[in-house]
Amino acid sequence: MPLKAHLIEARNRLFKSALAMLPGIVIGWILYDPLMYALTEPLREISLTRNINASLNFEGVTTSFDLKIQISLILGLIIASPVWIYQLWAFITPGLTKRERRYTLSYMFASVPLFLAGIFAGWIIWPNIVRALTSFTPTGGSNIMKAVEYLQFALQLMLFMGVAFLVPVLLFALNAVGLIRGKTYLKAWRFTILGVTIVSAMAAPGSDVMSMFFLATPLLVLYFGAIGLCLLNDKRRDRRDAKKARESEATADVPTPSTDLEIL
Repeated sequence: MPLKAHLIEARNRLFKSALAMLPGIVIGWILYDPLMYALTEPLREISLTRNINASLNFEGVTTSFDLKIQISLILGLIIASPVWIYQLWAFITPGLTKRERRYTLSYMFASVPLFLAGIFAGWIIWPNIVRALTSFTPTGGSNIMKAVEYLQFALQLMLFMGVAFLVPVLLFALNAVGLIRGKTYLKAWRFTILGVTIVSAMAAPGSDVMSMFFLATPLLVLYFGAIGLCLLNDKRRDRRDAKKARESEATADVPTPSTDLEIL
């Protein structure tokens, strides 16, 4: 396809993805109030149990309205994730071979539930993070947070967890096509821990160590879990290759029949 046709194809894929987000945006707009109540539940619990004033501050006249729009857009993006992930796959698949298409299709089906599972995991650990980060506030004190920063913290954490849960898919995909062996991943474990720590520090909205720790731990667990799967896959591939090699050696010792030589 010429460049113009590729650009038109990309525009159409983006339009379909944006169109799929509309129902999610409407749902996010409707669920804004119960979602805000659930996200701020840890603050109410902290206020009751620890005798401190933990609450949100909505600065400005339009802050509440802006937050409602932002949350609706993010929920639309999450709900429409199966559609835009498929559109991305459909855009790149014409340039792949039949074997590569089969691999990428299976990984696409695995990516959607893993991404949503990561979002859900972020939702589960969110109250624990809030409790841990506000535990340093002395009893009788006040912890009044900016609503924008609080919600950005929550949503950024959940999106980051969603991406983190895709790490096994990427690592195993590279191993399945034979590009990288599991031992190669394992040898780079020191650099991986360093890289995960740096990425978690950049992704964590605050400068505290606890938020970075809560982000880095799932990444490391997923990384080493993917390495284990890659090592098992390498063993299976090595056994298969060794069996083929033995069969080739066995057939090599058998003389070619004269009838086959005459045909040749």
